[in-house]
Amino acid sequence: MTDRTPILHTARGAALLLNPSCDRAMIYGPAQQAILSLNALETARRTIAAWEGYKPTPLRNVTSMTTAAVGELLYKDEGLRFALKSFKALGGAYAVQTVAAAHPDPAQLTFACATDGNHGRAVAWGAARAGAKAVIYLHETVSAARENAIAALGADIRRTPGSYDDAVRQAAADAEANGWTIISDTSWPGYADIPKLVMQGYALAMRETWYAAARPTHVVAQGGVGGFAAAILSWLWEYLGANRPVFIVVEPENAACLFASARNGALTPLTGDISTIMAGLECGEPSPLAWEILQPGADAFMTIPDLLAADTMRSLAGLGIVGGESGVAGLAGVLAALDDPAAREALGLTSASRILTFGTEGATDPEVYRAIVGRSADEVAASR
Repeated sequence: MTDRTPILHTARGAALLLNPSCDRAMIYGPAQQAILSLNALETARRTIAAWEGYKPTPLRNVTSMTTAAVGELLYKDEGLRFALKSFKALGGAYAVQTVAAAHPDPAQLTFACATDGNHGRAVAWGAARAGAKAVIYLHETVSAARENAIAALGADIRRTPGSYDDAVRQAAADAEANGWTIISDTSWPGYADIPKLVMQGYALAMRETWYAAARPTHVVAQGGVGGFAAAILSWLWEYLGANRPVFIVVEPENAACLFASARNGALTPLTGDISTIMAGLECGEPSPLAWEILQPGADAFMTIPDLLAADTMRSLAGLGIVGGESGVAGLAGVLAALDDPAAREALGLTSASRILTFGTEGATDPEVYRAIVGRSADEVAASR
């Protein structure tokens, strides 16, 4: 890695910022372990591994997607996670089960959350498994297909005006008024225990990958509010310390609250239009808990345009791999970096690099997927 000077407007419309606050010599100590830890992950792993249908999601070798010199490019396909088609099943459903297991009568519980689609589906699924109720808040741009998928799990759907962050606030207010339990991977003052559970479940994706014999030199994760990225980084940081891989966070250019926070050296909520086809990453406010891990631990932040995500979906489809709009963001970012000599040098990408990316969702909205790729998800999967 070179010095931490920002490099903006890299290849294919992406932007790269080397994190000026990163301290690779910093120990993953008690403050970080109070948020996420290997010990707490073992509890989550045992719980999730006992669920019917659990199995580690596959690693796809997608090195052929780049002509750049690189050792290996891997894509962990979370589109095959249970029947939910996203990594979110590891978090929301795990938190629901943990809360429900501590209650004498889970049928009396109502779980609530705001969602762009995948998290709400996981919470609704978890509530149904626990015999509890779910109330899911969707902001105005969430598609009908994603709404229908959540409703099919028995959840009560509430539409709210404004953005995802507005829906988060409405869900929290209604939950407080009605005695419901909020399940969120974003934290706020007085609300931290459940986001820790959600993120702890997410970290299982990294543990699975490591024990599948992947030993990456670089790991790339999607942004959003930061919960998933912080979970992946936490495992690497605690387990490997300063010897961990270079860690890169990728966000949509129009909803890059983590990139902005890194650049400003402090949590930075976005204002104005944050719309993006990467609906699961359409977040304007970082999670404070996630930021406690990402600010000192992440090496770099990237943004990508919507066009690059769409191109990457189509390229993956050519390999018979179904990747959703948000699911391909990390892969799209690193492909752009590989094409740019300055970005390669800044990130230490060489012909020996082994890069791990996470395909965090499959075709969670089949209509949107077909419109972008030109084929259905079933057709693409059948071509593998």
